[in-house]
Amino acid sequence: MFAPQLLTSTAVQDFIRDAFKRKMDALQVSTHLAKEFSNEDRASIMDYMALVPKFREKFGIGETAKKTVQECAIPASASFLLCDKLALEQSTAQDIGRWKASLWPSGETAIGKTVHDLCCGMGGDSFFLPQELTAIGVDLDENRLAMYRYNSGVMRGIPQESHDAHAILGDVREVAKENDSESATPARPKADYFTIDPARRAIEGENQRDLRNLTPTFEEVIEISKHYKGGMAKIPPGYPICEIPRGTEIIYIGSRTDCRECLVLFGELAPNPDHVRAVMVGKTGETIADWSFIRDEKREARNESEQSQYDHNYELEGRDRIYRTSSSESDLPLGGVSKFIAEPAPVLLRSHLFGTVALAHDETTHLISPGIAYVTSEKPLPAPAFATYEILESSEISTGAVRAMLKSHDIGKLTLKLRGVKVDPDQEIKRLKPKGKNAATLFYTRLDGEKIAILAKRSEL
Repeated sequence: MFAPQLLTSTAVQDFIRDAFKRKMDALQVSTHLAKEFSNEDRASIMDYMALVPKFREKFGIGETAKKTVQECAIPASASFLLCDKLALEQSTAQDIGRWKASLWPSGETAIGKTVHDLCCGMGGDSFFLPQELTAIGVDLDENRLAMYRYNSGVMRGIPQESHDAHAILGDVREVAKENDSESATPARPKADYFTIDPARRAIEGENQRDLRNLTPTFEEVIEISKHYKGGMAKIPPGYPICEIPRGTEIIYIGSRTDCRECLVLFGELAPNPDHVRAVMVGKTGETIADWSFIRDEKREARNESEQSQYDHNYELEGRDRIYRTSSSESDLPLGGVSKFIAEPAPVLLRSHLFGTVALAHDETTHLISPGIAYVTSEKPLPAPAFATYEILESSEISTGAVRAMLKSHDIGKLTLKLRGVKVDPDQEIKRLKPKGKNAATLFYTRLDGEKIAILAKRSEL
């Protein structure tokens, strides 16, 4: 049971601070809480305590983030937010949130402007908005609104007496319809812009498999956008790009190792309509790399059966987790193994821009098998767009051939990467028994559909 008044009380938060300071274990915490609280309240407090270090790290607040406090204008005393496990998992983290802040009007152009944070949850999409903008959370869930009100006070400095004016309990579709009508009231003020993160999890902790199963649906999000001057919608990175309307700007956002969001910009917030961007951000929201190209209709024209071939997931548990493969027939030609093999950054994979970026650097770049996003080239491809490896040798995937290849290069430390081949990486390395002084990466993949092993070392360029 979610108990906002209990979790935000001075007694509970003082106890949590003391417990962390004294490094109490779970048994000590439970014993102390049993003296003052019921079993139900004790369980709620202990569940919440498990989330405290996670939301402090995710949003860069409190004692664990003193280096970034001044940058974020978050007081060092702000040690607590209000959330449950699911709300925290679904919320936008500080790196993405801070970067997205640059997409909004700021300074004098933002004064007097209002944003509806639709499906607001605990408020992550409002935390790092420019302070000149007024943010109003909208949600059907009273618990989520309680989180939003409290967290707005912590992260945006909203006085407690104004909390209710910054939250609307209602259906986001209805609130949007009323936004451009004449029925605005102090309780439901009009907004210039919107941001929305449609719900996409049916069961706590489980992602929806159907990317189109959003609430509200993406079709409804498009209708919602018509009631505002501009806005942004966060959808799963794998959502079919061909279903995103023209006139919008599409941005894939992530770090060096992942792609976490596909952001669709509407109206005034889309300065580059009909463009696709891939943006790699750092831990504090700085831009590491940014690629932008005009939308390619040929790339979006594949039917679903063709798309499923390119999005087939060969991911297995093991030492080296790999990303969902993705490619495009129109991105790169097919060819043999060249001097270098490279892995595109996840944001370039998801945006399907990796072929364009690669060809701009080396016109010899090509795929070695349809639907598998390893690229090969005569020159090393640039970081951070690609992780590039110099090819030492290749062979068929058989124990004798691979062992001989490892022995000839004196390989003892081995990392195994997989795309298009199903083996357990840890078990395969144990079976190969590499012995030697050198380290290398072994790719198990396909050459024009046939299995191939490629031994390579990381390029320093």
